[in-house]
Amino acid sequence: MARHQAGVVKELYRYPVKSMLGERLEALAIGEHGAIGDRAWALRETATGFIISAKKFARMLELGARYADEPSADAETPVKIALPDGRTLDPADAETAGELSSFLGREVAVERARPKQHTRAGIDPDTIFADVPIEQVMPGLTRATMPPSFSLLNGGFFDSAEIHLLATGTLAHVAAAIGPDALLDARRFRPNIVVDTGAEAKGFIEDGWLGATIEIGGVKIISGHPALRCVMTTHRQSDLPRDLRVLRTIAEAHRATLGVFASIGAPGTVRVGDPVWIAE
Repeated sequence: MARHQAGVVKELYRYPVKSMLGERLEALAIGEHGAIGDRAWALRETATGFIISAKKFARMLELGARYADEPSADAETPVKIALPDGRTLDPADAETAGELSSFLGREVAVERARPKQHTRAGIDPDTIFADVPIEQVMPGLTRATMPPSFSLLNGGFFDSAEIHLLATGTLAHVAAAIGPDALLDARRFRPNIVVDTGAEAKGFIEDGWLGATIEIGGVKIISGHPALRCVMTTHRQSDLPRDLRVLRTIAEAHRATLGVFASIGAPGTVRVGDPVWIAE
């Protein structure tokens, strides 16, 4: 089997609550169904029954979430939700749902993912791809025919895959296309693993990883497919400003895909600095 090194792990992220800001880590434990503790919690809108996402509610990215201790695949680890004013909330507290409902301007409940659970997340067809026409991204659909929700993976709150990888060379390529003032930080794309592919790497590098096995520190990542991007990449978060050019550029250059979504072939632990191997 041919095998080459694509780069090294630069950054690792875990997002305890879907669509909130997450944690940057030095090591990431990965189980059979993705990073342990990743998207283990979510908010559900009472009126629609849909899971809330920053695809529709951009203010979700003003909230942050972290674990009090390293999460376990077999037990419910406490999570803390940070509000912009510095206060923290505990999902187990009775007043937490009310605080979050007041912040978002709609009634929500806080939920933890359950095995074999099937649920849907809400979107707004008018804004899901910012100012990029839906027809350009998803031929055959229009704003009038786009459904107001989409199905999440069974048993959790992942959009369409258990793990998400992103190459620094791809970010540099897109940033150059946008212009010198582009702030194309990996955080806009909410990856789990950011791979430093070196200064010479250009283009949409992850295309070369599709159909291969990605090996990192004993972890095997398989069944990769292009990661479809949406309005979330344009939202303001932390020190990153709102920038509609991000999605426009990706849509024009690469059918609105950037990065790779994938599944877990073998679990283990990934650490910053680990070599990333592509086995074809």
